[in-house]
Amino acid sequence: MHSPDANPVRFPMGELEFVAMMASFQALQALAIDVMLPALGAISKDLHLADPNQRQLIIGVFLICSGLGSLFPGALADRFGRRPVALCAIAVYVLLSMLCAVADSFELLLAARGLMGLVTSAMMVMPMTILRDRFDGDRMARTQSLIAMTFMVVPMIAPMVGQSVLLVADWRWIFGIMGGLAAGVFVWAYLRLPETLHPEFRQPIRLGVIAGNMALAVRERAALGYFLGAAFVQGALFGYLNSAQQLVGEHFGAGTLFPVMFGGMALVMACTNFANARIVERFGARRVSHAALLIYIGLAVVHLVLAMRGEGLWTFLPLMTLSMCMMSFIGANFQAISLQPFARIAGAAASVMAFVRMVFGAILGSLIGQAYDGTARPVMAAMVVCGLSALVLVLYSERGRLFRRVNPPGYYRNQPVEP
Repeated sequence: MHSPDANPVRFPMGELEFVAMMASFQALQALAIDVMLPALGAISKDLHLADPNQRQLIIGVFLICSGLGSLFPGALADRFGRRPVALCAIAVYVLLSMLCAVADSFELLLAARGLMGLVTSAMMVMPMTILRDRFDGDRMARTQSLIAMTFMVVPMIAPMVGQSVLLVADWRWIFGIMGGLAAGVFVWAYLRLPETLHPEFRQPIRLGVIAGNMALAVRERAALGYFLGAAFVQGALFGYLNSAQQLVGEHFGAGTLFPVMFGGMALVMACTNFANARIVERFGARRVSHAALLIYIGLAVVHLVLAMRGEGLWTFLPLMTLSMCMMSFIGANFQAISLQPFARIAGAAASVMAFVRMVFGAILGSLIGQAYDGTARPVMAAMVVCGLSALVLVLYSERGRLFRRVNPPGYYRNQPVEP
């Protein structure tokens, strides 16, 4: 079923290049997280951190600021267009990477990471917005899965890149590599990315209009449960990411094999996104994501029981990998479902949804990470609670019915606030 507002502009690039470019935008944000994981210990030692858990702030502050910054790029993109917002964000990303590389104190590093988080929010919002400009419904979910599958290459190789850099150079070179890669993406986007904002959908920069359009997104019952549910699931994932180096690398004794294991998980997640792209148009985003959420909850319960009994690395890895696969099914499809009603205000809707998902998820993830006690119990307990919370929220959006294929009545009734 297609939205009556869906009328994609003519696009000069094919699907393969489009998917690769959108994945590159998202990958820059993922790179800023995953490439740092092997270096956290070295940074902690070099900058003389007293509390071992304090190193997690390098990830946590970045994630929280990414969520806070998500409120702005969508409104700017609805007024000035997608292309200038994306290009400006990537350019500033390059500059902040260089600042991180020369930081001589933990406080300066955290400040630069916070600013980078604010900027990279556009790299999360713009692909969502551009994708909504071009597609809707299950087709959007399919393309989002292809984008996710492509950018999952970054979590596969980023920790190994970080580990490789540490073998031959200082951790500061990791930020230099980030800046260089971002410069390459900037040139590519400058040369090839067209403007996708429909002229008739352009929104003025007025506080009342922006606030009204964002309010539409958070008031829509059909969307609310999905983006809040995604925030809970993402919070559990962030909790794992914050403590992954300590949990897998130190507690389970993976050591230098940690980046390889982390990359292996990402590889399986990439395959999951490919599978989602193949099946979602046949079965529907709701059916696929609802089944994945129920499986996710079941896996989390089993994993929590094992963690309470004291598990080892070779039970932890396969169960966590399966759980992360379910997160892939959940994330791409929940995003497509929640954005579906908002063709005319895609930027504002994507911004407010990303804000809620990232800020709530990052704060929740930081709390989970700080609860790390040398075992997998805090992460597993959080996954159970977050999964059940997401299920309740989805039931609210679906009025108590799961596995429905068609959109509920009135799904396209939202209109932007008039200037």
